[in-house]
Amino acid sequence: MPDDRFIYTSNDVLGMLDALLTEEGADRWDEFHIDHTRPIPFFTDAPDENLAEWLETGLITPGRVLELGCGHGRNAAYLAGLGCDVDAVDFSAQAIERARERARPAAGSVTFQCCSIFDAQLTEGSYDLVYDSGCFHHLAPHRRRDYVELVTRALRPGGRFGLVCFRPEGGSGYTDPQVYQRASLGGGLGYTEDRLRALWDAPPFTVRVLRQMQAQDERARRFGADFLWALLADRAN
Repeated sequence: MPDDRFIYTSNDVLGMLDALLTEEGADRWDEFHIDHTRPIPFFTDAPDENLAEWLETGLITPGRVLELGCGHGRNAAYLAGLGCDVDAVDFSAQAIERARERARPAAGSVTFQCCSIFDAQLTEGSYDLVYDSGCFHHLAPHRRRDYVELVTRALRPGGRFGLVCFRPEGGSGYTDPQVYQRASLGGGLGYTEDRLRALWDAPPFTVRVLRQMQAQDERARRFGADFLWALLADRAN
């Protein structure tokens, strides 16, 4: 049957583009998270090395946190263990189930929501930290602006945004037009330093840290892979 939808508003266009990229739906992520015995780096229990470093050096302090794309909860549980109150969001019911189990012993509280990050219930202007380890590079180009606006609304003035995302060598190599030509992100988009700064070193944000993530060996109690960026930005007061 031909697609006879009537495109009129900008939201209609966004919805059409979302439907084109069906690979990023909840079913795909449930399948991804169903077997955590697979040798996938992100299935570690350890927190991100940059997140631990920023907390240890005082660049960020425990407080109220929103985690976007929490996966199986390794960073949410780590933050809660330091006394943070965490709101954690993920698309995958399989991931949220594992995350709840991991977070139970933590000292702080974690509230989980299983939904798109754009549908999450949050208190605007209330978070000291918004953190994302691996969600942003799975967003289609037409949702970048919505994402930046979501982070801006969520953070309190003076709050901070932490991001771990693919460097160019970690991503698919697809250009933005190719995403729509191929109806695929190719497993996630890589970002250059210039493109990250264009998004996060512009009002109301100032980039404080932008570096290559540090790879960690098997004995480390932290996660790190050198095909990823680690970014920390301040939201203006």
